[in-house]
Amino acid sequence: MKKSLLLLVSVSFSFHVFAQDKKMAEECFKKADYKCAEEQYSKLADKEQIRKIQSEYYNNLGTAQRRLGKTESAFKSYDNALKTNPMSVSVYENLASLYSQKGDKRRALDYIEKGLKVDDKSTDLYLTRSKIYESQEKKDLAKKDLNQILSFAPDNIFAKTGLANLKKNNGELEDALKDYNQLIAEKPESLLYNGRADVYLKMRKNKDALADVNKALAIDPKFAQSYVTKALILFNTAKPKEACENLDKAVKYGYEKAILADYYTKCDRK
Repeated sequence: MKKSLLLLVSVSFSFHVFAQDKKMAEECFKKADYKCAEEQYSKLADKEQIRKIQSEYYNNLGTAQRRLGKTESAFKSYDNALKTNPMSVSVYENLASLYSQKGDKRRALDYIEKGLKVDDKSTDLYLTRSKIYESQEKKDLAKKDLNQILSFAPDNIFAKTGLANLKKNNGELEDALKDYNQLIAEKPESLLYNGRADVYLKMRKNKDALADVNKALAIDPKFAQSYVTKALILFNTAKPKEACENLDKAVKYGYEKAILADYYTKCDRK
């Protein structure tokens, strides 16, 4: 009886410690303290015995490392996440996205195909593949993937903005602007204002672009992409110091610094 009681106390204590560690890891991530998140998720992944949960910890660890610019470590963590749970679509999404970012489109497409076999309604996989197709000048396939999302998620804002962005990137700026005007009229969101700001930027309407990006940030002050857009507007208007400050804010809120390397070359850090 005494041994059983001691065992129960030990199990209860371990569960409490695990819960506290998980809470700390989640709080670190929410605060964008990715170094802390990396440390906590690493501990959790090492100690966890249930493979499905362990996979989640490795997946979150990989994302924290990705935010820190530790690409190789992120790949390793995502691979560990996939080994512990080959049915986790979020891991396929992260691997596809990271390989695409690093320029290995073939590997990215391979993970997308595998991920879609697990979940053929993963919006992230279709969105990533659409961007890859667009980069390969396969605009019809890119459009097909975005419309595929809308076939099962008709209100998906990322697919709708993706279609507008296809027009924008194809030089059809007036048509892209009409799409954004309609989307904003239906549901004014930070993503949409940021998207329209980018259209205005390409139309060289810097004043309108700045007004829209400020609206986006007023709605969501932690929207990293809007800080990047604002930085580009400020570079265009000969305000490099303010532009670089906005790049720093984008990184602070989760944008990967490696992607912004070319823009950072314009920043004087002396």
